[in-house]
Formats: sequence, C-alpha cells, structure tokens
Amino acid sequence: MTLTFIARLRSRRVVVQDQLGVPDQAAVDGGGDGEDCCWTKLPPELLREVLLRIEDSETHWPQRKTVVACAGVCSSWRLIVKEIVKFPEISGKLTFPISVKQPGPKDGLLHCFIKRNRSTHTYCLYLSLTNALTDDGKFLLAARKHKRPTHNDYIISLRAEDMSRGSSSYVGKLRSNYLGNRYTILAGQSADTGSKMAKNHSPGLPNLKHASSKIHLVNYSMAHISYELEVLGSRGPRRMQCIMGTIPTAPILPEEPARARSEFSGSNTDIFQSNPIAHSEPASMGNFLSGSLCGQKNGALVLINKAPRWNEQLHCWCLNFQGRVTVASVKNFQLVASPENRKIVLQFGKVGKDLFTMDYQYPISAFQAFAICLSSFDTKVACE
Repeated sequence: MTLTFIARLRSRRVVVQDQLGVPDQAAVDGGGDGEDCCWTKLPPELLREVLLRIEDSETHWPQRKTVVACAGVCSSWRLIVKEIVKFPEISGKLTFPISVKQPGPKDGLLHCFIKRNRSTHTYCLYLSLTNALTDDGKFLLAARKHKRPTHNDYIISLRAEDMSRGSSSYVGKLRSNYLGNRYTILAGQSADTGSKMAKNHSPGLPNLKHASSKIHLVNYSMAHISYELEVLGSRGPRRMQCIMGTIPTAPILPEEPARARSEFSGSNTDIFQSNPIAHSEPASMGNFLSGSLCGQKNGALVLINKAPRWNEQLHCWCLNFQGRVTVASVKNFQLVASPENRKIVLQFGKVGKDLFTMDYQYPISAFQAFAICLSSFDTKVACE
C-alpha cells in the first residue's frame, strides 16, 4: 500500500529537487492547501500510518526525497511529517535544510566529505551515502573564499551556484584575521523574519530558487577558533582550540538534551524552523580577532585538537582515524572536549588531492563542523 501511495504521490507532480530536499515550484503549486486537493481529505489516522511507514522505509538518500515530497503536499501532511521526522541527534538523519544547523547524532560520527576546487576557491560538503571514501554523496553546503586586504571570508550557502551574502540560501560565514590564526563563525539570520512570514505566507514549502534575492541579514557570532602561534622557528603539528559560544559545556554529557538550535534566513514555513539559539554579541568578533582569549569562554563548550603521537617507524606525527584518512597532512585533526575525554566530536583529514573526509557528531552541527574544517584550509602565516 505504501508503494502505491508513493507512486500516486509522484503522479501528482510533487517533485523534489536534489538540492537539500527543497520542493520545486510545481510541488508548491500542484500540492497546495486548497479544498480541491484530494490528499487533504484522507483520515488523519490513515495518513499518519502511511507517513510513518514512508519515514521508516526511506532511511537513506536519494530515496529520502520521498519524505521531503510528503511534506510539500499540503499543511496537514506537513504537520504530521514535522512530528514524525526526528532531530538528527536522535535519528542520525539529515532530511530538511535546517538539519545542517542542528546538532549531529549522539550514537556515533556522521560521515561526510569535502571536495575542494582550487581554481574557483570553492568547497562543497557532501553527506556520505556509503562506507566508501569515493561515493557521489548528498550535497549539503557550499563555501567560497573571498580575500580581503586585512582578512579572509568564507561565505557558506545552501546552493553551490548562489553564494552571495544577500541570497536566501546564505547560511553564514567564516572570517579570519590577517595572520590566519584566529577565526569567527558567523551565522546569518533574517532581521525581519517575522514580517516576511506574515507578508509572504504561502501554503506550500518555500522554494529557495524563486525566493527574493535581497534579504536583510544579521550575522551572529556562534564560535571562535584559534591556532597557536609557532615561535622561534619551532615546527610540529598544529594546535587549535574552538570555543563554541552557543553550546554550553553540559551538552557534551550523553544524558543532556541539545539546546543549540537555529533558523535559516528566508525560511517562511515552520518545517524549516526550530527553537532559536542563544546568540553571542556581534561586537565580540572584532575583540576576538585582534585580542586575547581571556573572557571568551564564559561556560561555553571548548574543543581542542587531540594531540598526535610520534611514530618512530614512519618518522611522523600520527592519529588514529579508523581508516577514514589515508594521506598525511598538516590539515588533519581530531577535536575532543578535553585531553581526558576520548569522544571525538569532529575529525577531518585528507584522502586525495582535493578530497577530504569530515566526520562529526553531537553537540555540533554540520554547519559548525564545515566552518571549522574551512579554517584548516586557510593559509596560516605564523602557525607553521
């Protein structure tokens, strides 16, 4: 019965773009909330049972597009799908665009990889679909490097072909100081989300491709990254520290629920929203990029890189990546909450000339993990 339902659903032109599961305009127009839509007349008990079976059966991409398609049929379907689809920290699944700003799974690392394009200074993040290091993956985020006289910016977007700061697909950015040893992760959020929701209310899901290209955004500081300066010509592995300003120290404990949530700018429907995060003051960014780390922690979660061990046989510094990293590089790292804590929150490493793995888990999100990894790509004048 479920397969028949899916076939009939697709015949109604509920088409889903492969780009982060965003419905096409045909889905919005053809599957509205009007009374003439036959799908709104299904008994709620039957509808819930069908959607539960679809959610249980379509567990991986690209089949998971069916779940997103169901959320684009009408408001009654969307409300049930929103209730059924769990947060990534519980389900371990990335379904809607907001998932990349929600904490990762608690039961293990979520495997992703990053592809670098040297000629265009762009980086694309993909969700691994298999255990192989070379699968095609599911596109999640893209970033482009912009060189400034005194710093570098990495603009992070939901769409690889639209990475402008004023776009509705803008997620946030990573900003460095001149030396490349301090970075700030900034999350973008619409300054007038409430007014846009009232003015531009639509019964269907929003289509980022057709949304207004000019959105007034406010950047909020989410995290700070610092690399220790090398002095007197000393050489060795990089030493880094990440202060996650929107994540308190407590959520690193398994029994604590995650409280770090966020919203996307330009999202005008509840399926893409969750509880707002506790933002840091934007003014603190300049102080961090030019000043010291004193007073920056304030009870926030602090991640440090796991110290590598010197291998006498290989004559190099080594970390155990459990087969996920195959090429030695100064960019490779693993982040933990403390030297005594063996739980790896984020690991990043090289597997090819322009291919890198990125594995992360609770309490950080895919967006935060991606931004931290982008800092490792950047040139560090005084750190190596």
